[in-house]
Amino acid sequence: MDVLLLARLQFALTSVFHFFFVPLTLGLSLFVAILETAYVRTGNETYKRLTKFWGNIFLINFAVGVVTGIVMEFQFGLNWSEYSRFVGDIFGVPLAIEALLAFFLESTFLGIWVFGWDKLSKPLHAATIWIVAIASNLSALWILVANSFMQSPVGYRMSEDGSRAEMVDFWALLFNPHVWVQFPHVVAGGLTTGAFVIVAISIWHLLKKTPDQEAFRISLKFGAIYAFVGTMLVILAGHTQMQELLKTQPMKVAAAEALWESEDPASMSLFTIGNEEELRDVFAIKVPGLLSFLAYNKFEGEVRGIKELQTEYEETYGPGDYIPPVAISYWSFRMMVGAGTLMLGIAVLLLFYVLRNRYEFPSWASKLMLWSFLLPYLANSTGWILAEIGRQPWIVFGLLKTEDAVTPASVVSSGEIIFSMAAFLGIYALLAVTDIFLIRKSAIAGLAPAESTEGRV
Repeated sequence: MDVLLLARLQFALTSVFHFFFVPLTLGLSLFVAILETAYVRTGNETYKRLTKFWGNIFLINFAVGVVTGIVMEFQFGLNWSEYSRFVGDIFGVPLAIEALLAFFLESTFLGIWVFGWDKLSKPLHAATIWIVAIASNLSALWILVANSFMQSPVGYRMSEDGSRAEMVDFWALLFNPHVWVQFPHVVAGGLTTGAFVIVAISIWHLLKKTPDQEAFRISLKFGAIYAFVGTMLVILAGHTQMQELLKTQPMKVAAAEALWESEDPASMSLFTIGNEEELRDVFAIKVPGLLSFLAYNKFEGEVRGIKELQTEYEETYGPGDYIPPVAISYWSFRMMVGAGTLMLGIAVLLLFYVLRNRYEFPSWASKLMLWSFLLPYLANSTGWILAEIGRQPWIVFGLLKTEDAVTPASVVSSGEIIFSMAAFLGIYALLAVTDIFLIRKSAIAGLAPAESTEGRV
């Protein structure tokens, strides 16, 4: 089998699996910090018990996320050595800062938080979990600094022989405009993921009428507000990110909309069946002017199509196929947006009930809320698929193609990749089962009795 295909498949599987855990870590860390702050301010023991309950789930998710993240970095030197050789001077810097600063800070203060109950003052103990939450999101920031260079290269120069990119401006890398539209989107996705996990588990306890009903009503109310805020931020950040993409990666936007021809005003596709070989619609339902509105905040303005961009890229980069897989880009975008729209609807419905202190839901609403935790995982995964597939054929946009970044078959064979991928899948399956088992067990167990909270973290 083709080494490039196998290397891409392996990285896709490991990165999507790893990203199942990252958003929940980002979202739950902040939620636990908010709960403990509420405990410090009010002295209400219920907030302390909720802090420890959600802290248990956060710790389980964090541990598995760390393990799955380590595997990804090994692939840069194994399957993608040509990429590492080309961009290692730049890509390695934010990854090193993430590991040595953000992750070190996060793991150190997480340990202090776990073992510091009743050994630190209440405000100081709460400060440790805030440091964990901030460091978790800083960790995401540095990873996105590295990824944003792949999406929109800045702050570099090519070596004299043209074989590698070299950093000349670290601050340009850090303040890359792409970072500051991508980072808020990822953080908001984390808030939303955490929120809907909180909603689902809280709803389950209310439906099963387990002990501590009042505590889970508080948890659900907090979760509902968290879900609404997170979902609104995701939508606003996503809108801003799309407008930035029109400047830096217009082909990704065109592929996500199956927009073959340039249009002004541009219509947004609600449903399209296209012919990728002939670059045309077979059947389409579109809303006139809506894509221009999303792009420019007005119902006019040109959005360039795939055909025009392909011609432009051939003139700029030389002969070749610069069109990403349109069907994957198109449907990934719609699954992401569809999941986000459903989450917003559920958050509004939930707020309608909990802000009026109504916790008896219709059967259909209870089931919808109970299974709503799957929606952010769908949105997160399809969003990253769009971000990476929509950039193809580039691994570093405009500088290095994916086919030129893979380790040569003479160094790493297809058989070796198949063997390692099978091993990873086996290990990941075991980790997934373990993670689900532990989180389910912790979630079902509920809150520890008030008299025994001191010994449970």
